[in-house]
Amino acid sequence: MRKFVLATENQGKIREMRDILSEFGIQVLSRKEVGIDIHVEETGLTFEQNALLKAEAICKASGLPSIADDSGLEVDALDGEPGVYSSSYGGEHLNDTRRCDYLIKKMKNMEQRSAKFVCTIVCAYPDGRNITVKGECFGEIMTSLRGTGGFGYDPVFLVKGTDKSMAELAPEEKNALSHRGNALRALVKELREMI
Repeated sequence: MRKFVLATENQGKIREMRDILSEFGIQVLSRKEVGIDIHVEETGLTFEQNALLKAEAICKASGLPSIADDSGLEVDALDGEPGVYSSSYGGEHLNDTRRCDYLIKKMKNMEQRSAKFVCTIVCAYPDGRNITVKGECFGEIMTSLRGTGGFGYDPVFLVKGTDKSMAELAPEEKNALSHRGNALRALVKELREMI
């Protein structure tokens, strides 16, 4: 089984990545499991730049291939906000629920509600090679929170083609439809071609 270190500390992301990648014979280790305790500043202006910063730093520190993602929500009526600032949208002091509430208030009386989740994943190898893939999931922003699963903006995101918020989907449903699931499947395809 091939081993990769995940650059994230987000437990929701770790769980999703483990669930999806284990199906393909890939063992993912957390930073904690390999004894890495460094903070990588996300100074990039795009999802790809931030994912690359994290993947290369963790790869260098661990000596193992590293997988990093940067993801977020892009709302059409807000010109792509919150985008790369999804995790701090409305202020660093807000938790996920309050951030969702902030988004709902910001979109009050807006008719156009279309949005997409975007995930860019970079896999960095110790020899300097990188693989970059992207996944998207389309939907719209609801006017209230629904569901208790997932994390982040999942409770306000109505998944296109369903009558459920991302937070109402069972984990296997979410993995089949989500931006991260789509990006991870693209990564597996690239890894198989490389191997």
